[in-house]
Amino acid sequence: MLTAVTDAAADLNRYPDMASVELIDHLAALHGVEAEQIVVGNGSTAVLEAILRALCEAGDEVVFPWRSFEAYPIAVAVTGATSVPVPLTADGRHDVDAMLAAVTERTKAILLCSPNNPTGPTLTQAEVERVLQEAPTDVLVLLDEAYIEFVRSPDAVESGPLLATHPRLVVLRTFSKAYGLAGLRVGYAVGRGRLVGGIRAASTPFGVNALAQVAAVASLQAGPELMARVDDLVVERERLVAALRRQGWDLPDAQGNFVWLAVGDQAGVLARAFADAGVLVRPFAGEGVRISVGDREANDVVIAVAGEYAAERPRR
Repeated sequence: MLTAVTDAAADLNRYPDMASVELIDHLAALHGVEAEQIVVGNGSTAVLEAILRALCEAGDEVVFPWRSFEAYPIAVAVTGATSVPVPLTADGRHDVDAMLAAVTERTKAILLCSPNNPTGPTLTQAEVERVLQEAPTDVLVLLDEAYIEFVRSPDAVESGPLLATHPRLVVLRTFSKAYGLAGLRVGYAVGRGRLVGGIRAASTPFGVNALAQVAAVASLQAGPELMARVDDLVVERERLVAALRRQGWDLPDAQGNFVWLAVGDQAGVLARAFADAGVLVRPFAGEGVRISVGDREANDVVIAVAGEYAAERPRR
């Protein structure tokens, strides 16, 4: 992949393919859909913003789980619409009952995140089917699968069959996680052709730069190598989860490339302890800490620091 990007850098004086034809063709083949059903952009966040810009205006509402991806309320706000965050369940899962209850006549979209970032659990097929069946027919359902490659849960939602039968479902994917292209910013959405056409019309021209297009195509062509790396990370994730649970941590089901420690107002304290040991984690004030799964050495540091904290917790 690096070789392909280096070679492409010789043509930086030229504009990228505005339609990202080669990349879209590869993605269409990956998902078994028509090219007209794919829209690409400068990361999945930019694609999400384009969707919401095409869909929402002031006075509209967008329902999403919370805590979840931090960009959701930002993407809603830039359209002038109103965010309707719905608290997760105690085990870090979507509260589907509450999300459906939050829908009003002003709701334009429901955002779902599987696996949920930063807590980790996936949605099940039945849960997503229920949202699609029970939400009003004029409400778009957006399923964010940014971490889908890391999922190993046997009952996790499979978006492919749902796309074939539910025309108001749009699935979001990214090259920033498993594909390792966070710095190049490539994301995309899959949906019904007519719907995707409207999203493309609201998207920024040349939204995916030339090097990003080349890197994404090369990454797709290296699929087996990619999945081998992902499998290695999942093995480390399971080792980390098992070690933390032995220490007494009550972890949500970790199906992404991270684990979640719900420590409430101690998030900053725990993050500083990790930083002092040479590991950077992501604290969410008043809620918890998300820890990305690293190499074995880094994960051993996480286990050691978390163990010390867990041993001290009863005396706090």
